[in-house]
Amino acid sequence: MSARLFCLDTVLVDVVVTVAALPPRAGDVRASGQLITTGGGFNAMSAAARHDLGVVYAGRLGVGPFSTMAQRSLENEGIIAPVAPHATLDTGICLVLVEPDGERTFITAAGAEATLRASDLEGLDVNDGDVVLVSGYNVMDEGMAEIVLEWLGGLSPGVIVFFDPATRASDVPAAYLQRMLARANWLTCNASEGVVLTGRHSPSEILRAFSTTHSTLNVILRTGARGCLVAEAGEKPTPVAGFRTSVVDTNGAGDVHNGVFIAEWLATGDALGAARWANAAAAMAIATLGPASCPPRADVAQWLAASSASK
Repeated sequence: MSARLFCLDTVLVDVVVTVAALPPRAGDVRASGQLITTGGGFNAMSAAARHDLGVVYAGRLGVGPFSTMAQRSLENEGIIAPVAPHATLDTGICLVLVEPDGERTFITAAGAEATLRASDLEGLDVNDGDVVLVSGYNVMDEGMAEIVLEWLGGLSPGVIVFFDPATRASDVPAAYLQRMLARANWLTCNASEGVVLTGRHSPSEILRAFSTTHSTLNVILRTGARGCLVAEAGEKPTPVAGFRTSVVDTNGAGDVHNGVFIAEWLATGDALGAARWANAAAAMAIATLGPASCPPRADVAQWLAASSASK
């Protein structure tokens, strides 16, 4: 059986609005654009699926209009969702405020996805060579964190674990963070999250801190328009250049990067090549409003070919 991606990062419905600036307390601003779409963990899963990887949603849906929207989105991408839905709760939502420079601010209201049970995870058919993608959202709250970390600890060492702390990096308790990093094979984060995790401020210092404390950990450090740095365990970090693009909405850019990197790395075993594909896909995605905007693999291939021809 071919390797698959099992994504624990929770699926939500994103309510996206573009604003000139964030409103002050008790204020009121008019949005210049709006979009309601499936987001959260769906961003990385759809990116991986569009790059020909089999994907399983390891989270929980529910019942109601948001769950129906999420289920249809998963089905349209060929993503399997084997966990039984909650009988009464709907899927949660995330209000996303996007400013003119593409920066986004989140307000999350949890739903059925927050009721995942240990038995749900134990029923998943995860095999050696499969990848499990875990988000900081999965390990920041005591009840859910214990369920997820216990399950991860019981997986075969042949299962590859990717961890992205995401925007809630500072909210993951130190004890949970250390357990998560001890099991992870890959850490993927952006520079600001790296600062939170290590207390260091330059990319080189961040990667040095990780290599000192977790010598077997592979790290992808995303550096915005510059691309990313790939630091495979025991090797010197290698920069992988980014691509010029028009920034419309950075929502989900890191997720697109994760999904494409995982798909390409599993297909080729080439981390630097996979990072270049991920940089290109993320650059294309942020030129579009909303999450889950990863282009199909053929479009990314065309982008890369055109980029190479222009040099």
